[in-house]
Amino acid sequence: MIHVVAVITAKAGERAAILEAFHANVPAVLAEDGCIEYTAVIDTANGPAFQTPAGPDTFMVIEKWASLEALQAHAAAPHMAAYAAKARPHIANRVVHVLSSAF
Repeated sequence: MIHVVAVITAKAGERAAILEAFHANVPAVLAEDGCIEYTAVIDTANGPAFQTPAGPDTFMVIEKWASLEALQAHAAAPHMAAYAAKARPHIANRVVHVLSSAF
């Protein structure tokens, strides 16, 4: 299984615009072959003292894919290009971690 954690920081005050485009794209992504999980997450309000907040302009995308090939097909999908075109003007920074199990 392939895990992806994408850390996306919006331009100040523009996170909601990205999340709106993300949410609209979720059904298409979940329908892709090999997609196990695809969700956006934000800081938990009033989280524990050990929490390191990402901040009000940042969210993370948590993904699980059956294989690297499925992830690569996802990245090349037309609906992902359309999502990127909508989101790109609002993004200040994006970091994508592609991970495999340590065990």
